[in-house]
Amino acid sequence: MTANASQSVVAVVGAGNMGGCLLTGLLAAGMPASQLIAIDLREELLAPLAQQGVATSAHLAAAAKADIVVIALKPQAAPGVLPLLAGQLHAGQIVVSVMAGLMTARIETHLPVGQAVVRVMPQTLVQLGAGATAVCAGASADAAAINMVRELFDRVGTTVAVSESQMDAVTGLSGSGPAYIYLVIEALADGGVRAGLPRDVALQLAAQTVAGAGRMVLETRTHPAVLKDQVTSPAGTTIAGLTQLEEGGVRHAFIAAVDAATRRSRELGNA
Repeated sequence: MTANASQSVVAVVGAGNMGGCLLTGLLAAGMPASQLIAIDLREELLAPLAQQGVATSAHLAAAAKADIVVIALKPQAAPGVLPLLAGQLHAGQIVVSVMAGLMTARIETHLPVGQAVVRVMPQTLVQLGAGATAVCAGASADAAAINMVRELFDRVGTTVAVSESQMDAVTGLSGSGPAYIYLVIEALADGGVRAGLPRDVALQLAAQTVAGAGRMVLETRTHPAVLKDQVTSPAGTTIAGLTQLEEGGVRHAFIAAVDAATRRSRELGNA
């Protein structure tokens, strides 16, 4: 195994939504295509990656060439794929699971004894280098393995280390979170259209407002309640809008959404 992620060969098993976004993001971040392998049965997903120089294969045997093997499959596929993948792995490789809800202990039962397993919960935002990825270690993953995985995903966003008991909550919040925010952007744009703005103008304003507000929280490290108060004048327009949101139960709806997604993640892990 190489000493760091920048020199590692990374194989991604599953080039669909999540795996494809990760590969695209790594390429955009400057990772050489020669260090990437995409494994999938669907040629239509592999062809665009091959055109960019990524090694592609329909066979799990290609994973043997990698230092880090990322499994970007639906959790329901694990029982069929993991035993087949196990025969291609060797000591020193790090297996990274992107499969929602699937505990590292369960993954380890299908793999060689002592195989390092790291569980991550990223987002499709890694395609833009803007992902928020949580990372936790399996029983045989040491600090060096965790650091390598964090280094890899830091290339396409930011990472946080959490305990595995917190991963379902991560899934409910940031894993599913982009969909919640897309809904917010769409709703804000609809509101702008209702108020008289052209659709394209309303959508641009809504999307940039969300992007800018997120940057403001991250870069100033100011609590969002404080930032909210800074733009809420007495008897002004903003407090009128906020009052309507509170009457509509928006805050409660978001909390309930995270809770529901967290519970679903646990259900997937126990299926």
